[in-house]
Amino acid sequence: MGTPDTPNVQSLVRGLAVIRTFNADRPRQTLAQVADATGLARATARRFLHTLVTIGYAGTDGTDFWLTPRVLELGYSYMSGLGLPAIAQPRLEELSRHIGESSSLSVLDGEDVVYVNRVPVRRIMTVSITIGTRFPAYATSMGRVILAGLPPEELEAYLGSVEFQAFTPSTLVDAPSLRAELDRIREQGFAIVDQELEPGLRSLAAPVHSPAGTVVAAVNVSTQTVVHDLEELHDRFLPALIDTAELISADLAATELF
Repeated sequence: MGTPDTPNVQSLVRGLAVIRTFNADRPRQTLAQVADATGLARATARRFLHTLVTIGYAGTDGTDFWLTPRVLELGYSYMSGLGLPAIAQPRLEELSRHIGESSSLSVLDGEDVVYVNRVPVRRIMTVSITIGTRFPAYATSMGRVILAGLPPEELEAYLGSVEFQAFTPSTLVDAPSLRAELDRIREQGFAIVDQELEPGLRSLAAPVHSPAGTVVAAVNVSTQTVVHDLEELHDRFLPALIDTAELISADLAATELF
């Protein structure tokens, strides 16, 4: 079996890195932009891009490159096997209709939360949020809810390895502060993050549990500070959010996915 240093594995890593450079803010890129984003030599980036074009995962007009819908096949097996996004969809839609704000579902992947479902109402961040969007777990309400549900040894491993970044002056950027916040979240059963990921953004999250009681995902509602204050988040949003998380948890138990 090959190791991460073998040429074949390195080729796969580089090819995936090329794919990940495309996102909502950069749907079309030149060869130079891809090479710069990945740190690959232009000749190497060109080889990977043209391979993606040949197998149908990318298109080109000779100058720009873009991903095609076929690239969705790469995530289909995971999403189909997970089942959770489909189960949560009607619950998220009902939540967003009830409160008039966007709602999302995320899971933990390494040190990030990854969006696996989203019902958008309006754009609230400078960065577009779509399925597959990743954010550092420590700076998000969904991430903190999931981190608070980790077994102690996994949480300590996370706290010992994560590299903190101050996205705003309010961001928690040290392990002791985050640990104390996670203790509070674990006790109260929900998380509120107030302008720690982006100025003007507030989010509220609650955990989704497996039948065994482990936290497998999180549901959140995000809004702008100029639209809803903290009191309204507590009084109007929180009960609806917790109800939604509990309903999704019950649906999971009924389907025996976990």
